[in-house]
Amino acid sequence: MTDTILYDYWRSSASYRLRIAMNLAGIEYQAISVDLVKGDHRSAEHLARNPQGLVPVLEIDGHSFTQSLAILDYLNETRGLGLSPKDPAEATKVKALAHSVAVDVHPVCNLGVVGHVSRLLPEVPEAKVDWMKHFIPTGLRAFETLLAEFEQTPFCCGDTPSLADVCLMPQLYNAHRWGVDFSDCPRIQKVEAACGEHPAFAAAYPDAVKPA
Repeated sequence: MTDTILYDYWRSSASYRLRIAMNLAGIEYQAISVDLVKGDHRSAEHLARNPQGLVPVLEIDGHSFTQSLAILDYLNETRGLGLSPKDPAEATKVKALAHSVAVDVHPVCNLGVVGHVSRLLPEVPEAKVDWMKHFIPTGLRAFETLLAEFEQTPFCCGDTPSLADVCLMPQLYNAHRWGVDFSDCPRIQKVEAACGEHPAFAAAYPDAVKPA
């Protein structure tokens, strides 16, 4: 049995990112579900792994890591994934593209935030959906504009997956889940099609790893 353990939740965007990267690296790992809906992330056992009560947590190479973007940096450096260019300026542009969804959109659209919105507005049943349909499209349209700086051949920034692709695909899963229309984003749609055909992305897809 592998010593690498990923504590994740199948619909967690941050966990989804790591599953993609682990697949790209060809890393065998044991996935242990932390059910966010059931509140497993608030258990003493999980809080001992991550005091923030978040997923993912990755145990690898004798270390225990939290924060998906930091872990992606680690995997990129130790496994040579090529998720960002060697040139510092180009690497910064790719990271800015990735962070536009991972840092600016994802945090306001995660389970904890929208759950709190619903509790604040119990008399508005559609508050959660309205919230998602407000923030996700704005972020995707900005991403689409930023994509114009790169040549999609066929991925966000070239002919191999980058950090931007790894961060974009989980957000697109959420967009579909919440009925967000991004038909006005042709570049994103082309990237989505390319990633959908890549085995590492397909194997990481939430519905492919959903617990029975």
